[in-house]
Amino acid sequence: MVNSGASWQSLSLGTYEIMDRESKNPPLYLGTFPRSLDAKKRVAIPSAWVAGEGEEFHVVPHPGQGQLLVMGSEELSSYKKLFLDSQTLSPVEKRDAIRAFYGQAHTVTTDKQGRIVLPEKHCERAGLGSEVVFIGVESRFEIWAKDRHEATAAASYATFQKAAEAVGL
Repeated sequence: MVNSGASWQSLSLGTYEIMDRESKNPPLYLGTFPRSLDAKKRVAIPSAWVAGEGEEFHVVPHPGQGQLLVMGSEELSSYKKLFLDSQTLSPVEKRDAIRAFYGQAHTVTTDKQGRIVLPEKHCERAGLGSEVVFIGVESRFEIWAKDRHEATAAASYATFQKAAEAVGL
């Protein structure tokens, strides 16, 4: 999200509201952006998704698909409830899942250029090379290796087409 230093304005149900970065609206991550990952594992987050220097994100490797999940603190905290509320996991499985998820999470902070430094182990696990793709997923975003993204994009779009038809989009 861009922070120009000034409040922005919106119309809501015929009334005029002033909203700013202090509002309770969660960030909205939309779009697909190719990026370069440098030798120090630094990568620039799309500018529309960053408020400025010092913004914190949490990075967790996806356990099955090979991408990195990147989210704010509120989104990160929501996963504990999802694990605990699961009807298919035993109490031991819930504890193990929570431990594994939060044990792999790393906090990263943006620099003046809106870059973050990704943990080396996360980059290895996700197969990230010098070319990566950022994909907005509403309340979080994902970082994919360019080749993995290209290999799965057609299947993902076919799934989207089927889902869109099912919901009447």
